[in-house]
Amino acid sequence: MAWTCSPLVGGGTCVLLGSSGAGKSTLANALLGEETQAVQAVRDADGKGRHTTTTRDLLPLPGGGVLIDTPGLRGVGMWDAESGVAQVFGEIEELARECRFHDCAHATEPGCAVRAAIEDGMLPQRRLDSYRKLLRENARIAARTDARLRAEQLRVWKRRPAQGRAAMEAKRGGDVGRGRRR
Repeated sequence: MAWTCSPLVGGGTCVLLGSSGAGKSTLANALLGEETQAVQAVRDADGKGRHTTTTRDLLPLPGGGVLIDTPGLRGVGMWDAESGVAQVFGEIEELARECRFHDCAHATEPGCAVRAAIEDGMLPQRRLDSYRKLLRENARIAARTDARLRAEQLRVWKRRPAQGRAAMEAKRGGDVGRGRRR
């Protein structure tokens, strides 16, 4: 039995993207109502799909529109995704507006609404970790094409060792960087 996807495609074009062995061609066959795309059974050892499709195929759909079946992707990257990250992690962005400091890193700052939500069990730590990871990845991507941003990131990285030494000095009450202690 074929699934009808013409309301989704609307006479246009849909593309199936995903990792190798994710089931894109199996889905294409289901949407087409016939076995036009080659597929393989999942591996017995780990239950994962197998890489089968090696070319892009343009497939006319029975209800109108076309479907493009693609080979598996090795990885998907982001490009200028700051607004998308803010939208997907809207609850963190909303909590961040309640933090005492506008530049709160949600780590150890007092008055951090995000940390409070994690401690109260309202926000999973894993969610904050994913948010931070995507922001870091987006910053790295942006720095590849923006020389000013790349230079600023380099300045920040160069300052970190000195900041660490200063923190140790303050903690121990002496001049740790020069080997003297009080």
